[in-house]
Order: sequence, then C-alpha cells, then structure tokens
Amino acid sequence: MHTVAVLALDQVLPFDLSTPIESFTRSRLPDGRPAYRVRVCAATSTVETELFTIRARWGLEALAEADTIVLPGCTDPTVAVPDEVIAALRAAAANGTRIASICVGAFILAATGLLDGLRATTHWLAAPTLAARYPAIDVDPDVLYVDNGQFLTSAGAAAGIDLCLHMIRRDHGSAVAADAARLAVMPLEREGGQAQFIVHDQPPTPQGASMEPLLRWLEEHAANALTLEDVAAQAGMSPRTLNRRFREQTGTTPLQWLHRARIRQAQYLLEATDHPVDRIATQVGFGSPTAFRDRFKRVVGTSPHTYRTAFQSRVY
Repeated sequence: MHTVAVLALDQVLPFDLSTPIESFTRSRLPDGRPAYRVRVCAATSTVETELFTIRARWGLEALAEADTIVLPGCTDPTVAVPDEVIAALRAAAANGTRIASICVGAFILAATGLLDGLRATTHWLAAPTLAARYPAIDVDPDVLYVDNGQFLTSAGAAAGIDLCLHMIRRDHGSAVAADAARLAVMPLEREGGQAQFIVHDQPPTPQGASMEPLLRWLEEHAANALTLEDVAAQAGMSPRTLNRRFREQTGTTPLQWLHRARIRQAQYLLEATDHPVDRIATQVGFGSPTAFRDRFKRVVGTSPHTYRTAFQSRVY
C-alpha cells in the first residue's frame, strides 16, 4: 500500500496539515480498500500550533519508509528548517520518494535545495518572499499547483486539495480521484489558477520619480482609447524614449501598465455591479469585448464571467 507521510513542524498550519490527511485517508480503491496508509510525522515528541499541541505517532525515521511526503506550511515560513529535517528530506529524495508541499510548505522544500532550477508555487502573498530567498527557483504565483514529477508544490489553502486530488489521479486513475473529489465537495479540476485570487492593486506610482505625473494621468484616463503615441505626447517625449524611461522607473511598458490598471477597474466592476461584460469592456477602455476577455483571461487566469460568479458581492 502507498504510504503518505505528513510532516508536522512547530507552528504548522492546521488547515494545511488536515488537507492531505483527509484527502488521502478518505480515498478508496474500486474494491473498497483504502488507497493510502497515512502517517503524521514530527521531528520532536510534540508539535506546537497557535491553538493546540500535537503528539505525532511517528518520527523522522518514517520519512524513509514513505512513498510520498507532504510538507504543510507553518505560521512563519521564514523560520529556519531544522538540519535533521533537511537531511531526512534529502535522503528520502535520493531514494526517489515523491515530496509535495502545501501552501507555504514550499519554503521547507526550498530549504533543502531540491527545488533549485525548477518551477514552483506557493501562496500568492508569500511568492515574492520565496523568490527573493531562493532565486534559483522559478516561482510562479499564478497557478494552483506545479508538478515537476518527483517534487510538487501547491498554492494557498484550498489549492492543497487540488494538488492532493492530482496526486491521487496520478496514482490510481481518474475514477478514484473523482470519488475523492466528491467526498471533499470539490471539482476534480478547477477552472483558472491562483491569479484570480490575487488582489491586483493599482500599479504603484514611484514617489518622486519623473514619471509620477504621467502615471497619475494614466490612472485618470485609463478608460480612454489611448495609444503609445498619445501617452508619449502627454509625457512630451518620443515613444522610444518614453518606453525606455518608463521601464527604468516602473519595470514595465506604458501600455502594459495601462492594461493592468484597466483590468483592476474591471475586477471591481465585476464584483460590485451587474453591468454586462461587454459594457464593462467599454467602461474600462478596451476597444472590443473580445480583446477585453482575452486580456482578462491572460492576467487573471479565468474568464470575466467565471470571475464574477466567484467574487460578485451581489450588493449594488
């Protein structure tokens, strides 16, 4: 039987810890037998969380016997991972054990060096910190999970369930995974990625930068049909010079900055109004509904209609 070891470190997040336990223990093979044996492991005799204390039945030695190791996140993901934990995870990886992380559990996996050179994800709020601390990792904040074969990472909270269902399907096929999804009251596959949950604030305006007046003007006129030439004329420089100086101060181009501002305005209108999508496309400055839908899907990871269904407040 496939053995899953769930590693609980001090200040483990209860939701992250329970996600693989519930997902794998409830999985059943077509003949009714359990699909997995689940063990909760710890580096110490007891594990402290913010709300309760856990006494795990297994220690780090159980990691060597596991087919899959799952790493839940901890309250402060930047706390140093104990050397003995890193050594145990590296030894398990050398033996071919599959290792997956839930949410900010990616920081534990990253600390081992096993993600170096690979694509990975974590909760979108923690993604910049992960990328800064571990520059050898290609951090993708937009997806629900990343499967590199032996090493897998998931985004925040509920995305851990998506990852567990994905692993169940890899191990035992779609029928077993679909049954596990029904028990979890989850779709086997969710449309879109983590990007739809990211709060896209208005693009930052560098205080004191020479582009600051232009950025304020762009925010105020984002709904207008602006071209690069229009923006350059407002700035009093050539399009080529504008592009260069704009990228130096903002890290992007004028039109990309403008598109991001428009998409954030569209998200607000989708959440707070019942305006038709085509009307919103016009309101925020897109030349056609098709162009708006394409850009929205590219930035947010899902369609305007699906985004509205998920986030509309229904209070107008």
